[in-house]
Amino acid sequence: MIHSHSQQGAIAIRIASRFAVAVHILSLLGMNEQDENTSEWMAGSIGVNAVVVRNVTGQLRRAGLVRTQQGVAGAHLDKALGEITLLDVYRAVEESVDLFSIHPRPNPDCSVGANIQTSLEGVFGEAQQAMENRLSQTTMAQIVQDLRASAQC
Repeated sequence: MIHSHSQQGAIAIRIASRFAVAVHILSLLGMNEQDENTSEWMAGSIGVNAVVVRNVTGQLRRAGLVRTQQGVAGAHLDKALGEITLLDVYRAVEESVDLFSIHPRPNPDCSVGANIQTSLEGVFGEAQQAMENRLSQTTMAQIVQDLRASAQC
C-alpha cells in the first residue's frame, strides 16, 4: 500500500500514540491489579475514547500480555510486569516493526533518487536496532515503579 506524504505523517503519529497508549494501559493494569480496569475508566486516565483503549487492549491480548474475558468488563495482566519489556509492547501494537520506511518509488533517472535507498538503509537499520535495544532494556515493572515514585512526590 502506498500512502501520500500526509498519510504517512498521520500513520507515524498514530503509531507513536498507540505505543504510548499501550504503555499507559499496562501501567494502569499494573498499578490496579485488583480493580475492574474497564476501558471507560482507562480512557479517562489516558484521555482518549474508550474505543481506542479497547482496540489497543485487543492487540495486547493477542500478544499474550493482557487477558480479558468475553462478556466481563475489565482487563488484567497476563504476564508479570518484570517479564514485559517496552520492546514487547512496541511489537504488540505495531503493524510494521520498522520505525522508518523509505519511499518506494524514487526516480532512478535522478542521481539522488537512484541512490537514496542505499544511503538510508544502513542509517535507518542502525537507528532501528538502537531503538529496539533501548526498549528491550526497560521493563513495564520499571515504568510502574517510576510512576509510583512520582505519585509519592
